[in-house]
Amino acid sequence: MTTARQPVAPTVGWGVLHLFWRVGPSTDAEAVTTAVKHAREGGDQVVTASLLGHKADLGVMALGPDLRRLRALQTELRRGGLELAGSYVSLTEVSEYAEGIPEEMRRARLYPELPPPGKPAFCFYPMSKRRGPERNWYALDFEERKELMVGHGAVGRTFRGRVLQLVTGSTGLDDFEWGVTLFGEHPDDLKECVYQMRFDPASAHYGEFGPFWTGMVDDVEAVLAAALGS
Repeated sequence: MTTARQPVAPTVGWGVLHLFWRVGPSTDAEAVTTAVKHAREGGDQVVTASLLGHKADLGVMALGPDLRRLRALQTELRRGGLELAGSYVSLTEVSEYAEGIPEEMRRARLYPELPPPGKPAFCFYPMSKRRGPERNWYALDFEERKELMVGHGAVGRTFRGRVLQLVTGSTGLDDFEWGVTLFGEHPDDLKECVYQMRFDPASAHYGEFGPFWTGMVDDVEAVLAAALGS
């Protein structure tokens, strides 16, 4: 008899798991679709995206309170014959520089509702703050860091309505310190948002970026059909 295991959950917010997959000759579209449906029926949010380029064929972004359930989804997808090409682990969070924001904004960061309607363009990338000999983010005092981040946020807010951005924390959990997921109506909205924000001092002087994964949000059946050519 299997004993139920205690959930592994953050005290605040949700776990977030980005999985990037390649399809192979053993991929079972029905099994993959069932895995996604099981996760959703269990209360987790699952976003599926058809990816562009050579890195992977499809992306799965899963959010939920129990890391064991996210792991179970990963296992079910692998059993469906998908080949893992990349992954990222993080938690939803409210930045230390955003304490005191309205409760509605706080909940949107900790417990987002994804994917946003009308924004099929998708990209994800990880990032960290620089610790170089000339520029070290963590050598700045809190007030200076907060001032820089307030300015950084002001640039991001100019894209409100065009781009939905979710920044999740991964310090101690994965290779970078944050994961950034963007949803937009058009791919050039995402391109312009990232471009403009790189001119901000918080990014220009202190930003370190990882690989980008880009594609289009769609239902799991359509994503699999595009990947399998069916």
